[in-house]
Amino acid sequence: MTASHDVRKDPAGVAGDGFLVDVFPRVRRPDAGTVLIDEWDAGGPEGQRAVLEGVARAWEGTPLPAGSLSRVLFAGTDGRSVLHYAQWTSEAAHREFVRSEGTGPIGRIAAALDAVGDEGPARYRLYRSMLPEGEQAAPGCVVRVAFRTTGHDAARELVDGLFGLVGERQRGSGAIASHFHIGEDGTRVVNYSEWTTPEAHQRVVDARLGGGGDVMRFINGLPGVEPLGFRRYTAPRGLVRA
Repeated sequence: MTASHDVRKDPAGVAGDGFLVDVFPRVRRPDAGTVLIDEWDAGGPEGQRAVLEGVARAWEGTPLPAGSLSRVLFAGTDGRSVLHYAQWTSEAAHREFVRSEGTGPIGRIAAALDAVGDEGPARYRLYRSMLPEGEQAAPGCVVRVAFRTTGHDAARELVDGLFGLVGERQRGSGAIASHFHIGEDGTRVVNYSEWTTPEAHQRVVDARLGGGGDVMRFINGLPGVEPLGFRRYTAPRGLVRA
């Protein structure tokens, strides 16, 4: 993807002006103060391609502003969903961008998302991360795991309880890391989980994450927590500030 300041990618995925193009974001970067997450159901492969291309074209007319650290789209392996993950230095930086840029960029993105009825991204903060045992492999897949929660206390109880149950390290062949984000109002938790491949995640689901396992028993027994399932995503498309 190129921005209007003519960002160009070399064969290693490195772009001019200090950007990386079409790579997975660095979730735990210390300068990220707020995260925007949005997810769209485009209905099928044709709609998925239309959303990806439409948002990409809208972004091309809007260079990454100073407070923006990443804006990345992912294609769902189900052939219909699209995930948007964006990092900003702060909530204030994002709000200032929306205020100062007016309706131009927002209108172009809204037009690209007209068919999916987008209500706008939700704002999150990264709360805790399960990290790999050894050297981190390069991600090839993101699994979005979502929960509805009744407030910040329930959200933290869910995440902290999972850490108490399975430990601080990500487990499973092909597992890289799990990054738990809590919504601004405490009503959503999103685990942005990094894996080497979609197949690696499915193997762990089959072996350890079934409804009768310890993890699901714990989740289902928590008051104020409703699991909303997961989706797998690949093929990052966007800009990441190096």
